[in-house]
Amino acid sequence: MKAKMRAHSSMLLAVLIALALSGCAASAPTLAPTPLPPTAAPTATQAMATPTQPPNSPTTQPPTPTRVPPTATPVPGTATPPLPTALRIPGDDPISLDPALGSDAVSARYLMEIFSGLVTLDRNLNVAPDIAEKWDVSGDGAVYTFYLRKGVKFQDGRAVTAQDFKYSLERAADPATRSPTASMYLGDIVGVNDKLERKANAVKGVQVIDDNTLQITIDARKSYFLAKLALPVAFVVDKNNVVRDGTNWAQKPNGTGPFKLKEYVPKQRLALVKNDNYYLEPKAQIEQVNFILASGATPFTTMYTNGELDVMQIGGNAAVEVRDPSHALNKDVVVAPQLETQFIGFNVRKPPFDDGLVRQAFALAINRRQFIDEQLKKEPLLAKSILPPGLPGYNDALPAIAYNPDRAKQLLAASKYAAQFPRLTWGTLNSVATIQPIAAMLKANLGVDVTIRQTEPGAFFFALPRSDNPYHIFDAGWIADYPDPENFIASLFRTNSPTNWSGYANPDLDKLIAQAAVERDASQRVKLYQQAAQKLLDDLPMIPFTHERRVLLVKPYVKGLLFPPAVISHLRYVSFGW
Repeated sequence: MKAKMRAHSSMLLAVLIALALSGCAASAPTLAPTPLPPTAAPTATQAMATPTQPPNSPTTQPPTPTRVPPTATPVPGTATPPLPTALRIPGDDPISLDPALGSDAVSARYLMEIFSGLVTLDRNLNVAPDIAEKWDVSGDGAVYTFYLRKGVKFQDGRAVTAQDFKYSLERAADPATRSPTASMYLGDIVGVNDKLERKANAVKGVQVIDDNTLQITIDARKSYFLAKLALPVAFVVDKNNVVRDGTNWAQKPNGTGPFKLKEYVPKQRLALVKNDNYYLEPKAQIEQVNFILASGATPFTTMYTNGELDVMQIGGNAAVEVRDPSHALNKDVVVAPQLETQFIGFNVRKPPFDDGLVRQAFALAINRRQFIDEQLKKEPLLAKSILPPGLPGYNDALPAIAYNPDRAKQLLAASKYAAQFPRLTWGTLNSVATIQPIAAMLKANLGVDVTIRQTEPGAFFFALPRSDNPYHIFDAGWIADYPDPENFIASLFRTNSPTNWSGYANPDLDKLIAQAAVERDASQRVKLYQQAAQKLLDDLPMIPFTHERRVLLVKPYVKGLLFPPAVISHLRYVSFGW
């Protein structure tokens, strides 16, 4: 899932806080989740009524927060301070509130609350029942039969049926919808790619058995398939809502999630309210969530100190200061690792990065450790590969790419562009000032000139996968959609993947990805993905840069928070109390 490379300033306006609580358990979640053990692959006609790991998938140990806010009570003898009437959080504008179109992490965090699907990811990032209360899997692992929970309704009270899911999946696969994620996340379903390519009017692999039973056929057994159905592009939408309200339907969505969209004013605020028709317990425990999309003249840190925000993410010097035990806000600090990798990407479709020697030279010319220490205040971890810690396939023993400006000069001199090197354009969602220190290293070590072009998310992510991508080089990030290395390697680097932003194509890598997709032995799958990750380091379509550790402030009266390392539905577990 798309994520911008963080600036780590004290005012992270472009980051929606990752304070996910997650899960479908009836009891309130704890702050440090314990991973569930993997279960055996279901046999034919075996009903899966409890949360499970995807069959034969590697076991995942999600990163956990390193600090937890203490439980606070009012000082004896003083009046109990009033509790807020809504959870107040800094946020950012979504690219879209249409589940088929919202392809970034910011959009997903709203979509996860307004809509829902057949399955979800629980607090340990395991697949769990959602609108489908159970499912059967055929002996060959290719046919899934989902049994819908009785009594599930859209927010307006209309019952959800299997036909609604068929409509939603086929709408996502309709080329007229222009979903940027349908091929990547639904493409395993038989017939989805045919519909996307206008070869079919319906998706052959999605069949309605009756109002409460849906059957989905995929092209081969794949351990990660169920996890893909927990993503927004697979969520159910109301056909009446879409048809009646046309292109503006997502401004008044009739979803099935624990919250409803009350109001969205771009660059100002987005408000969610409790959905009384929600079908799982517990229902939302707070009445409203207010996302403040711009702080105006008052910094978010000041708003938090003044009691105008309940949770916020901080960075830079502010994050260093509050982690001092003597700081007044230290008791509110949580440090939450993420399944996320930030990287510098090369557009290999155009000169000069079609030359591997140039890519190697740039990798050696950037002092990543210095940038992390000085610019990012040592917050994130130095990345050694595209796979983050906590993900199956992560290898801490890998050596980091060394900083070696002398060798970088030699490589550039040996490249086919040594005699006439073009001026480069760097695309970013960050400020020019954030990227400037890296551009200065490239100028000092290689003598190359870089123009930094800041843009807004919609235009940025629209441009990256196109053959006419105007950027030679860019910075971006990827947050896990589900805890499987396929989500990073195949999504970002498989030939013709819609999120292959570098335009990279390597038949050997594609072969490894295809082998790993159907490999049933978990340890062998991990080895295949580790080989793929090493090929990426050898060929360098990108430079792995950092793995995120987010620093948050949480008011002591905010209860029930978890901090999982990926984007999942969470807000229904939040409550207020002393």
